[in-house]
Amino acid sequence: MRAGQPVSNTLPAKERNSAMHTVWKGAISFGLVHVPVKMFTATEDKDVHLRYIHKPCGTPIAYTRSCPHCEKAVEWEEISRGYEYEKGRFVLFENEELEAVKPENTRTIQILDFVALEEIDPMFYQKTYYLSPDQAGAGAYGLLLEAMRQSGRIGIAKVAIRSKSSLAAIRCVDNCICMETMFYPDEIRAISAVPNLPQNLQVNDRELNMAKLLIDQLSTPFEPEKYTDDYRAALLQAIERKVAGQGVDVVTAPAAERTNVIDLMAALQASLEAVKAPAGAIATDPGTAAGGGAAKKGARSKKAAPAAAAGGETGAPAAPKAGGSRARKPKETP
Repeated sequence: MRAGQPVSNTLPAKERNSAMHTVWKGAISFGLVHVPVKMFTATEDKDVHLRYIHKPCGTPIAYTRSCPHCEKAVEWEEISRGYEYEKGRFVLFENEELEAVKPENTRTIQILDFVALEEIDPMFYQKTYYLSPDQAGAGAYGLLLEAMRQSGRIGIAKVAIRSKSSLAAIRCVDNCICMETMFYPDEIRAISAVPNLPQNLQVNDRELNMAKLLIDQLSTPFEPEKYTDDYRAALLQAIERKVAGQGVDVVTAPAAERTNVIDLMAALQASLEAVKAPAGAIATDPGTAAGGGAAKKGARSKKAAPAAAAGGETGAPAAPKAGGSRARKPKETP
Protein backbone atom coordinates (compact mmCIF):
# COMPACT_ATOMS: atom_id res chain seq x y z
CA MET A 1 0.00 0.00 0.00
CA ARG A 2 1.48 3.34 -1.01
CA ALA A 3 1.75 6.22 1.44
CA GLY A 4 -1.34 8.40 1.59
CA GLN A 5 -3.69 5.73 0.19
CA PRO A 6 -7.00 5.81 2.12
CA VAL A 7 -7.56 2.84 4.41
CA SER A 8 -11.01 2.32 2.84
CA ASN A 9 -9.36 1.24 -0.43
CA THR A 10 -7.92 -1.82 1.34
CA LEU A 11 -11.28 -3.06 2.64
CA PRO A 12 -13.28 -5.90 1.04
CA ALA A 13 -15.64 -4.79 -1.71
CA LYS A 14 -18.74 -5.49 0.42
CA GLU A 15 -17.60 -3.07 3.13
CA ARG A 16 -16.08 -0.58 0.71
CA ASN A 17 -19.31 -0.23 -1.28
CA SER A 18 -21.66 0.11 1.68
CA ALA A 19 -23.79 3.23 1.47
CA MET A 20 -22.60 6.28 3.39
CA HIS A 21 -25.04 8.56 5.14
CA THR A 22 -24.75 12.33 5.01
CA VAL A 23 -24.05 13.73 8.48
CA TRP A 24 -23.77 17.42 7.53
CA LYS A 25 -24.38 19.69 4.54
CA GLY A 26 -22.86 23.11 4.00
CA ALA A 27 -20.01 24.78 2.13
CA ILE A 28 -16.25 25.26 2.29
CA SER A 29 -15.47 28.96 2.25
CA PHE A 30 -12.09 30.46 1.36
CA GLY A 31 -11.93 34.07 0.31
CA LEU A 32 -15.02 34.79 -1.76
CA VAL A 33 -15.27 31.20 -3.05
CA HIS A 34 -17.96 28.85 -1.68
CA VAL A 35 -17.80 25.11 -2.37
CA PRO A 36 -21.08 23.28 -1.54
CA VAL A 37 -20.24 19.94 0.11
CA LYS A 38 -21.75 16.96 1.89
CA MET A 39 -19.97 15.39 4.84
CA PHE A 40 -19.58 11.68 5.60
CA THR A 41 -17.82 9.97 8.49
CA ALA A 42 -14.57 8.37 7.32
CA THR A 43 -14.31 5.95 10.25
CA GLU A 44 -16.70 3.60 12.02
CA ASP A 45 -16.87 2.07 15.47
CA LYS A 46 -16.36 -1.68 15.29
CA ASP A 47 -16.06 -2.33 19.00
CA VAL A 48 -18.12 -5.28 20.27
CA HIS A 49 -20.63 -3.64 22.61
CA LEU A 50 -21.83 -5.81 25.49
CA ARG A 51 -24.98 -4.89 27.42
CA TYR A 52 -25.71 -5.46 31.10
CA ILE A 53 -28.30 -8.23 31.52
CA HIS A 54 -30.44 -9.14 34.55
CA LYS A 55 -29.35 -12.75 34.99
CA PRO A 56 -32.53 -14.21 36.58
CA CYS A 57 -34.78 -13.23 33.62
CA GLY A 58 -32.42 -12.26 30.79
CA THR A 59 -33.73 -8.70 30.44
CA PRO A 60 -31.32 -5.88 29.47
CA ILE A 61 -30.87 -3.38 32.29
CA ALA A 62 -32.68 -0.09 31.66
CA TYR A 63 -31.32 3.25 32.79
CA THR A 64 -33.95 5.82 33.66
CA ARG A 65 -33.77 9.56 34.24
CA SER A 66 -34.31 9.90 37.98
CA CYS A 67 -33.74 12.45 40.73
CA PRO A 68 -31.88 10.95 43.72
CA HIS A 69 -33.23 13.72 45.98
CA CYS A 70 -36.91 13.39 45.03
CA GLU A 71 -36.52 9.63 44.52
CA LYS A 72 -38.68 9.56 41.41
CA ALA A 73 -38.39 9.29 37.64
CA VAL A 74 -38.13 12.65 35.85
CA GLU A 75 -39.83 13.65 32.62
CA TRP A 76 -38.03 15.73 29.98
CA GLU A 77 -40.34 18.68 30.71
CA GLU A 78 -38.82 18.93 34.20
CA ILE A 79 -35.21 18.87 33.03
CA SER A 80 -32.95 21.87 32.47
CA ARG A 81 -29.21 22.07 31.83
CA GLY A 82 -26.72 23.56 34.22
CA TYR A 83 -23.04 24.26 34.78
CA GLU A 84 -21.52 23.45 38.18
CA TYR A 85 -19.46 26.56 38.96
CA GLU A 86 -19.01 25.54 42.60
CA LYS A 87 -19.48 22.23 44.37
CA GLY A 88 -23.23 21.68 44.47
CA ARG A 89 -24.10 25.05 42.89
CA PHE A 90 -25.30 25.30 39.31
CA VAL A 91 -26.18 28.05 36.89
CA LEU A 92 -29.12 26.94 34.72
CA PHE A 93 -29.72 27.45 31.01
CA GLU A 94 -32.84 26.97 28.93
CA ASN A 95 -32.62 25.73 25.34
CA GLU A 96 -33.37 29.20 23.99
CA GLU A 97 -30.40 30.67 25.84
CA LEU A 98 -28.06 27.99 24.54
CA GLU A 99 -29.31 28.56 20.99
CA ALA A 100 -28.52 32.27 21.35
CA VAL A 101 -24.80 31.64 21.96
CA LYS A 102 -24.32 29.09 19.19
CA PRO A 103 -22.01 30.05 16.30
CA GLU A 104 -23.92 32.11 13.76
CA ASN A 105 -22.62 30.30 10.69
CA THR A 106 -23.17 26.61 11.37
CA ARG A 107 -23.25 25.59 7.70
CA THR A 108 -19.83 26.83 6.62
CA ILE A 109 -16.34 25.37 6.88
CA GLN A 110 -14.43 28.64 6.92
CA ILE A 111 -10.78 28.26 5.92
CA LEU A 112 -8.66 30.77 7.83
CA ASP A 113 -5.12 29.86 6.73
CA PHE A 114 -3.14 27.44 4.58
CA VAL A 115 -0.17 25.66 6.21
CA ALA A 116 2.20 22.77 5.56
CA LEU A 117 0.90 19.38 6.70
CA GLU A 118 4.16 18.46 8.44
CA GLU A 119 3.82 21.47 10.73
CA ILE A 120 0.84 19.90 12.55
CA ASP A 121 1.52 17.44 15.35
CA PRO A 122 -0.80 14.38 15.10
CA MET A 123 -1.77 15.06 18.71
CA PHE A 124 -4.12 17.76 17.43
CA TYR A 125 -6.24 15.42 15.29
CA GLN A 126 -9.62 14.10 16.47
CA LYS A 127 -11.92 12.58 13.82
CA THR A 128 -11.83 12.27 10.02
CA TYR A 129 -14.63 13.10 7.57
CA TYR A 130 -14.94 12.81 3.80
CA LEU A 131 -16.32 15.79 1.87
CA SER A 132 -17.98 15.37 -1.53
CA PRO A 133 -19.33 18.06 -3.89
CA ASP A 134 -22.99 18.92 -3.43
CA GLN A 135 -25.44 20.14 -6.09
CA ALA A 136 -23.59 22.19 -8.74
CA GLY A 137 -20.36 22.52 -6.75
CA ALA A 138 -18.24 20.01 -8.67
CA GLY A 139 -16.26 22.73 -10.48
CA ALA A 140 -15.33 24.69 -7.37
CA TYR A 141 -14.64 21.42 -5.52
CA GLY A 142 -12.18 20.25 -8.19
CA LEU A 143 -10.50 23.66 -8.22
CA LEU A 144 -9.83 23.62 -4.47
CA LEU A 145 -8.72 19.98 -4.58
CA GLU A 146 -6.16 20.55 -7.33
CA ALA A 147 -4.93 23.85 -5.86
CA MET A 148 -4.16 22.22 -2.50
CA ARG A 149 -2.56 19.20 -4.18
CA GLN A 150 -0.18 21.29 -6.28
CA SER A 151 0.67 23.78 -3.52
CA GLY A 152 1.33 21.05 -0.96
CA ARG A 153 -0.68 23.04 1.60
CA ILE A 154 -3.69 22.18 3.74
CA GLY A 155 -6.38 24.53 5.03
CA ILE A 156 -6.96 25.34 8.70
CA ALA A 157 -10.64 26.05 9.24
CA LYS A 158 -13.39 26.52 11.79
CA VAL A 159 -16.56 24.45 11.64
CA ALA A 160 -19.58 23.82 13.89
CA ILE A 161 -20.90 20.24 14.03
CA ARG A 162 -23.73 19.26 16.39
CA SER A 163 -23.53 22.56 18.28
CA LYS A 164 -19.79 22.16 18.91
CA SER A 165 -17.26 24.49 17.35
CA SER A 166 -14.10 22.76 16.19
CA LEU A 167 -10.82 23.57 14.56
CA ALA A 168 -10.28 21.52 11.41
CA ALA A 169 -7.64 20.62 8.83
CA ILE A 170 -8.81 20.49 5.20
CA ARG A 171 -6.59 18.34 2.98
CA CYS A 172 -6.77 16.23 -0.14
CA VAL A 173 -6.45 12.43 -0.19
CA ASP A 174 -6.40 11.07 -3.74
CA ASN A 175 -9.41 12.68 -5.43
CA CYS A 176 -11.28 13.51 -2.22
CA ILE A 177 -11.19 16.48 0.14
CA CYS A 178 -10.97 15.32 3.75
CA MET A 179 -11.57 17.17 6.97
CA GLU A 180 -9.86 16.32 10.25
CA THR A 181 -11.42 17.92 13.30
CA MET A 182 -8.71 19.16 15.67
CA PHE A 183 -8.30 20.08 19.31
CA TYR A 184 -7.80 23.72 20.18
CA PRO A 185 -4.35 24.42 21.70
CA ASP A 186 -5.78 25.00 25.18
CA GLU A 187 -7.40 21.52 25.07
CA ILE A 188 -4.01 19.80 24.90
CA ARG A 189 -2.24 19.31 28.21
CA ALA A 190 1.30 20.54 28.62
CA ILE A 191 3.97 17.84 28.44
CA SER A 192 5.65 19.49 31.44
CA ALA A 193 2.73 18.27 33.58
CA VAL A 194 3.63 14.60 32.93
CA PRO A 195 5.34 13.22 36.07
CA ASN A 196 8.70 11.42 36.21
CA LEU A 197 9.98 12.45 32.79
CA PRO A 198 13.79 12.17 32.47
CA GLN A 199 15.50 15.54 32.69
CA ASN A 200 19.18 14.88 31.97
CA LEU A 201 19.41 12.07 29.46
CA GLN A 202 22.57 9.98 29.67
CA VAL A 203 22.66 6.77 27.64
CA ASN A 204 25.38 4.24 26.94
CA ASP A 205 26.72 4.56 23.38
CA ARG A 206 26.83 0.80 22.86
CA GLU A 207 23.24 0.35 24.02
CA LEU A 208 22.16 3.26 21.87
CA ASN A 209 23.71 1.74 18.75
CA MET A 210 22.02 -1.60 19.42
CA ALA A 211 18.65 0.11 19.88
CA LYS A 212 19.08 2.00 16.62
CA LEU A 213 20.05 -1.24 14.86
CA LEU A 214 16.89 -2.93 16.17
CA ILE A 215 14.79 -0.02 14.91
CA ASP A 216 16.38 -0.35 11.47
CA GLN A 217 15.59 -4.07 11.35
CA LEU A 218 11.94 -3.46 12.26
CA SER A 219 11.48 -0.56 9.86
CA THR A 220 9.01 -1.23 7.03
CA PRO A 221 6.51 0.64 4.85
CA PHE A 222 3.24 1.34 6.62
CA GLU A 223 0.69 -1.33 5.68
CA PRO A 224 -2.37 -0.77 7.92
CA GLU A 225 -4.20 -3.88 6.68
CA LYS A 226 -1.75 -6.16 8.51
CA TYR A 227 -2.74 -4.75 11.90
CA THR A 228 -5.87 -6.31 13.42
CA ASP A 229 -7.81 -6.00 16.66
CA ASP A 230 -6.99 -9.34 18.29
CA TYR A 231 -9.28 -8.77 21.27
CA ARG A 232 -12.29 -8.03 19.06
CA ALA A 233 -11.61 -11.12 16.92
CA ALA A 234 -11.31 -13.34 20.01
CA LEU A 235 -14.49 -11.91 21.55
CA LEU A 236 -16.48 -12.45 18.34
CA GLN A 237 -15.28 -16.05 18.18
CA ALA A 238 -16.36 -16.58 21.80
CA ILE A 239 -19.81 -15.14 20.99
CA GLU A 240 -20.18 -17.43 17.97
CA ARG A 241 -19.24 -20.50 20.05
CA LYS A 242 -21.82 -19.66 22.72
CA VAL A 243 -24.58 -19.01 20.15
CA ALA A 244 -23.80 -22.26 18.33
CA GLY A 245 -23.81 -24.25 21.58
CA GLN A 246 -27.14 -22.78 22.78
CA GLY A 247 -26.14 -23.49 26.37
CA VAL A 248 -27.17 -21.81 29.62
CA ASP A 249 -25.33 -18.66 28.53
CA VAL A 250 -27.87 -18.03 25.73
CA VAL A 251 -31.02 -16.40 27.10
CA THR A 252 -34.09 -14.80 25.60
CA ALA A 253 -35.42 -11.57 27.04
CA PRO A 254 -39.12 -11.77 28.00
CA ALA A 255 -41.49 -9.97 25.68
CA ALA A 256 -42.28 -6.43 26.73
CA GLU A 257 -45.81 -5.72 27.92
CA ARG A 258 -47.95 -4.25 25.13
CA THR A 259 -49.36 -1.44 27.24
CA ASN A 260 -50.33 0.58 24.20
CA VAL A 261 -52.71 -2.18 23.03
CA ILE A 262 -54.35 -2.39 26.46
CA ASP A 263 -54.83 1.37 26.58
CA LEU A 264 -56.30 1.35 23.08
CA MET A 265 -58.84 -1.35 23.99
CA ALA A 266 -59.85 0.58 27.10
CA ALA A 267 -60.30 3.75 25.06
CA LEU A 268 -62.43 1.93 22.48
CA GLN A 269 -64.62 0.38 25.18
CA ALA A 270 -65.14 3.75 26.84
CA SER A 271 -66.04 5.28 23.48
CA LEU A 272 -68.66 2.59 22.82
CA GLU A 273 -70.24 3.14 26.23
CA ALA A 274 -70.28 6.90 25.67
CA VAL A 275 -72.11 6.40 22.36
CA LYS A 276 -74.71 4.04 23.88
CA ALA A 277 -75.41 6.14 27.00
CA PRO A 278 -77.37 9.07 25.42
CA ALA A 279 -79.73 6.74 23.52
CA GLY A 280 -80.65 4.82 26.65
CA ALA A 281 -81.05 7.89 28.85
CA ILE A 282 -83.89 9.57 26.82
CA ALA A 283 -86.96 10.20 29.04
CA THR A 284 -90.42 11.53 28.03
CA ASP A 285 -91.29 12.91 31.49
CA PRO A 286 -89.65 16.29 32.24
CA GLY A 287 -89.57 15.36 35.88
CA THR A 288 -86.79 12.91 35.17
CA ALA A 289 -84.19 15.67 35.53
CA ALA A 290 -85.19 16.12 39.18
CA GLY A 291 -84.92 12.48 40.02
CA GLY A 292 -81.39 12.72 41.37
CA GLY A 293 -79.89 11.36 38.19
CA ALA A 294 -81.90 8.17 38.41
CA ALA A 295 -82.53 8.11 34.67
CA LYS A 296 -78.82 8.33 33.92
CA LYS A 297 -78.12 5.43 36.21
CA GLY A 298 -80.76 3.44 34.38
CA ALA A 299 -79.38 4.17 30.92
CA ARG A 300 -78.12 0.67 30.46
CA SER A 301 -81.64 -0.75 30.83
CA LYS A 302 -84.52 0.45 28.70
CA LYS A 303 -86.96 -0.83 31.29
CA ALA A 304 -85.35 1.29 34.01
CA ALA A 305 -86.09 4.61 32.24
CA PRO A 306 -89.86 4.69 32.95
CA ALA A 307 -89.20 3.77 36.56
CA ALA A 308 -86.80 6.69 36.87
CA ALA A 309 -89.35 9.07 35.34
CA ALA A 310 -92.03 7.96 37.77
CA GLY A 311 -89.95 9.09 40.72
CA GLY A 312 -89.28 12.53 39.25
CA GLU A 313 -90.79 14.62 42.12
CA THR A 314 -88.48 16.27 44.61
CA GLY A 315 -87.81 13.98 47.50
CA ALA A 316 -88.92 10.90 45.69
CA PRO A 317 -86.70 7.89 46.18
CA ALA A 318 -84.16 7.32 43.46
CA ALA A 319 -84.64 4.47 41.07
CA PRO A 320 -82.38 1.47 41.61
CA LYS A 321 -79.17 1.26 39.60
CA ALA A 322 -79.13 -0.62 36.35
CA GLY A 323 -78.02 -4.11 36.90
CA GLY A 324 -79.16 -3.97 40.56
CA SER A 325 -81.82 -6.11 42.23
CA ARG A 326 -85.26 -5.88 40.71
CA ALA A 327 -88.58 -7.29 41.94
CA ARG A 328 -88.97 -10.68 40.46
CA LYS A 329 -91.98 -12.88 40.28
CA PRO A 330 -91.45 -15.77 42.62
CA LYS A 331 -91.19 -19.12 41.07
CA GLU A 332 -94.23 -21.26 41.45
CA THR A 333 -93.65 -24.44 43.31
CA PRO A 334 -94.97 -27.50 41.61
